[in-house]
Amino acid sequence: MSLSLKSKGWSVVLAGTGINLALGVLYTWSIFKGAISDSIKQGGVGSFQWDLASINDPYALCCLMFAFSMIPAGKCQDRIGPRFTAMIGGLLVGAGFFLLSMTTSYWMWVLGFGVLVGTGLGFGYSSATPPALKWFPPAKTGLVAGIVVSGFGLAPVYIAPLATYLMKTGGLQWTMLFFAVAFALVVSLFSQLLANPPAGYLFGGNAAKAQAAKTAPAAQIKDVAPSNMLKSGAFYLLWTVFFIGAGAGLMVIGSIAGMAKQSMGELAFLAVAILAVGNAAGRIVAGILSDRIGRTLTLSLMLMFQAVLMFIAIPVVSAQPSSALLVVLIATGIGFNYGTNLALFPAITKDNWGLKNFGVNYGLLMTAWGMGGFVLGRASEMMKAATGNFVMSFGVAGTLLAIAAVLMLVKDLINQMVQARVKAELARLAEEAALAAALQPALDQVA
Repeated sequence: MSLSLKSKGWSVVLAGTGINLALGVLYTWSIFKGAISDSIKQGGVGSFQWDLASINDPYALCCLMFAFSMIPAGKCQDRIGPRFTAMIGGLLVGAGFFLLSMTTSYWMWVLGFGVLVGTGLGFGYSSATPPALKWFPPAKTGLVAGIVVSGFGLAPVYIAPLATYLMKTGGLQWTMLFFAVAFALVVSLFSQLLANPPAGYLFGGNAAKAQAAKTAPAAQIKDVAPSNMLKSGAFYLLWTVFFIGAGAGLMVIGSIAGMAKQSMGELAFLAVAILAVGNAAGRIVAGILSDRIGRTLTLSLMLMFQAVLMFIAIPVVSAQPSSALLVVLIATGIGFNYGTNLALFPAITKDNWGLKNFGVNYGLLMTAWGMGGFVLGRASEMMKAATGNFVMSFGVAGTLLAIAAVLMLVKDLINQMVQARVKAELARLAEEAALAAALQPALDQVA
């Protein structure tokens, strides 16, 4: 691989990571949610007149729109390239935050954050990972995907304290206006660095192609059309597991500031930032680990670990008062395990169904992320409104995660059994072919 092409590949990775560092504002919703909640409780002129049970609706709808917009965004990325698709995303996010800066209306926030920002996130996010993966061989799929999506998870490290400072100095509406301008500019600038490899490019040439064929069977996976992918049972199993893994994590991420506020007060934003570090780390660690031990085993381990943490969280969040240290540690662990989903499922999509239709195929799988965030996020708020705490939410999430882990382990076991049978059948056919070849001279003499 020439030095210039290698550098170009890494510049695409960095650009994708930079775009995700802006779009990861989604994970700071709990900061905005806290300000809205305080305004509702205080009342008065200019305050938010919302029902507390519906306070999470813009976030839940944003997750849903994010995921479903990735289908048209993926098609757009596959056809016209990542640069313009990312720019569309940045402008939509900017427009959404601009609308939020002018209103306290519930329905305008649903439109601004839920629809415009959610759709913009889908277009921007779908443009960051595919071009980066195309510049590197299969052996680096997990690593590259992990690095790019880590930006999305890491974003709250700077956005949470920045949003807290801006809201103290200028209020929530001013903060929304600042983010409108900043995110539109940042995403548009980084999008100029996104590019697919030139025609005929394959990780540096024929030598790399030969090496990839020997070391990575995934390199030989045929490109599968979305219609054919939707006919496979594997897609629906993975969709269900993604729904559970993502929904459980988003449930906690969307409420972490409120959980931490009881014990941390105004420093609750630190819990959001620390969780973000775990979120980003999980993406990189899972990407690297899955390149070594496989995607299925890595995902199964992370799901089971997440289930254990959900059950451990029950006595912690129900304690009066709760321990700030334990809340932060558990939230960081949950963020870590949640982050693994966003590194593993893009890699799984590429491994199973190829890169040609990656944008649409991953967009279809990503709908599980949006549905998980919408359903479990909404259900969590309803359970909290009914019980006054998150105990039931963590119990339900923990049970679902344990089921998902078992499903992945069973899938892996069945795959191993099928592969063993295929190998045995191939060995039998090879023996028969060898025997036929050995007997052929004798048969020729008889003839």
